[in-house]
Amino acid sequence: MAKRLKKQVIKKKLFNKNRLVILNEDTFEEIFSLRLNLMNVFVGLTSVSIIMIALTTYIIAFTPLREYIPGYASTKLKREATENAIKSDSLLKVIEQNTAYLESVKKVLTGDLDHTKLSRDSIVADTPKELTPEQMKPSEADQKLRQEVALEDKYNLFEKAQPKVGLVLFAPVKGHITEPYNTSKKHYWVNVALANNTPIKAIAGGTVVLADWTPSYGNVIVLRHNDGILSVYKQAASLTKEQGDVVKSGEVVALAGPSGAQDKGIQLHFELWKDGYPINPTQFIDFE
Repeated sequence: MAKRLKKQVIKKKLFNKNRLVILNEDTFEEIFSLRLNLMNVFVGLTSVSIIMIALTTYIIAFTPLREYIPGYASTKLKREATENAIKSDSLLKVIEQNTAYLESVKKVLTGDLDHTKLSRDSIVADTPKELTPEQMKPSEADQKLRQEVALEDKYNLFEKAQPKVGLVLFAPVKGHITEPYNTSKKHYWVNVALANNTPIKAIAGGTVVLADWTPSYGNVIVLRHNDGILSVYKQAASLTKEQGDVVKSGEVVALAGPSGAQDKGIQLHFELWKDGYPINPTQFIDFE
């Protein structure tokens, strides 16, 4: 019975009608009045709160105004941060590659090479294996393909020959080779006898990565070319290019003469490298 009376009292308070009146202070004239009860106030405040929460959520999630809320980053800022992270990663890779490349150049100049790892085909030629007559006979599919190619070539009037050489190297000098390239003696360069003041030219277009005097080889200039090719010119009397210069194929980079490094007469000490490995220059350049 007591609980029932208590519920009735609470219900009565909730639904008991009240009037909110706004009066003029001077004349006591009624300006505005509103009939309400506690239940109406509760429902109204709850509705306004729900609307405000929904509106705030919409603004934060779908409008640019969220950028002004502390703790939320702008879309532009996120995009720029992502781009900067990608650029930083790329720059780190470039720095690592340049560091490894400069270390290779340093080893070339100082002669500090690990000869046990120099095992490219250009250094030591593989011994050709002899094939048996049975292995040399073409298969049926091979014979059919040859016939089709021959038939197409027979009536192809517009075919043009295309060069297969991707890079042509210019002879740095013309002279007699006094010391040839020899892998068995770990002689990974050629020495070419020259007359005094003979111009030494770049074998191809590239960039000067080093141009300086060294105690062992006198004036030295190193050029970096495309396809990972590195050309080294040592024992020059003087240099005409500086580090960072861009040179063209056949452009003069040094002059031959007494270098004072080694008492072997006037000559050019020339090296050719590919991807960190020495190769025989005479395979690509005609010095005589």
